[in-house]
Amino acid sequence: MSAFAAMLRRELRLSLRGGGDVLTLVLFFIIVGAIVPFAVGPDRTLLAAIAPGIVWIAAFLAMLLGLERLFRPDHEDGALVLLRQAELPLSAIVAAKLIVHWLVSAVPLLLATPVLAVLLAMDLDSFGRTMISLALGTPALAAFGAIGAAVTVSIRRGGLIAPILIAPLSIPVLIFGVGSITSPQSSAATLFLAALSLMALALAPFAAALAISSAED
Repeated sequence: MSAFAAMLRRELRLSLRGGGDVLTLVLFFIIVGAIVPFAVGPDRTLLAAIAPGIVWIAAFLAMLLGLERLFRPDHEDGALVLLRQAELPLSAIVAAKLIVHWLVSAVPLLLATPVLAVLLAMDLDSFGRTMISLALGTPALAAFGAIGAAVTVSIRRGGLIAPILIAPLSIPVLIFGVGSITSPQSSAATLFLAALSLMALALAPFAAALAISSAED
């Protein structure tokens, strides 16, 4: 087994060990969407019109809940120092953590999206575009979250600071994510969303590794 595959298995095992965290994330995602009908009323036309924005906001806020699990436990127990001395480059270790973070944070949200689609009166076509949009855009949110978590890993209560750092980076993802569902030029917005995710995934492991090295030194 390669070192990268072993790292993936380690991270996945540690993440699934706290299964309650995944459940909390999914429930938070659903609750944010469930509150909206009570706030705006039972107008199905209005709910269907604002549904894409609500789903994306709920996904963004829910994914923030998992940032503390990315690097802080390894930093606090000293494992991060040992991982920096491993044969596997730190950027590859960060990439493995990022992949697992997306699997345990974004994939459950995708599976829970049908519940929000029903609550927000989305039609079948909008629901399909929403699923595609989330699948393409959540990797960018995970990548930006990894950068924010790495920058604040050595800061006390850094979990409160990381969302502030990554919010400006995430705004384009939200814009193109909603646009890929509602815009007449949805194909262009979808391509931009995919490009954002590819760029973020390519750069995030190296940026986060540099931030961790600076923090540890």
